[in-house]
Amino acid sequence: MITQLFVNLPVKDLKRSIEFFTELGFEFDPRLSDENGTCMIVNKDSFVMLLTESLFQLFTAKHRCDSKKCSQMAISLSAESREKVDEIVNKAIKVGGLEAAEPQNNEWMYGRSFEDPDGHVWAIFHMTESSASND
Repeated sequence: MITQLFVNLPVKDLKRSIEFFTELGFEFDPRLSDENGTCMIVNKDSFVMLLTESLFQLFTAKHRCDSKKCSQMAISLSAESREKVDEIVNKAIKVGGLEAAEPQNNEWMYGRSFEDPDGHVWAIFHMTESSASND
């Protein structure tokens, strides 16, 4: 059984990325952080490693794509309320992110997304209690 999730993302400017995500309220684990990368804490079992491009490249033989031009994935995070979705995305835009798509709004889920300074897409969503259950 998998016990923790670590997502590795290449970043062009580590300091700028740390400042951006700090503004969104994220914290970092200093034990897993140095001048080449940092461990951003999403929750007690989920983390995003923001790695300099040179360090990231050590983990793969594949070419890294330019995340400003193409997407390989979108990182989706659930929020506790619709208001929290708006708060996070509005703050991301205010501190240098870009809104990535039109808001998604239906009776069971509300979501918005933004691009961070490196072009990675982050989807923030809230689902109603009834949609999250497996009735």
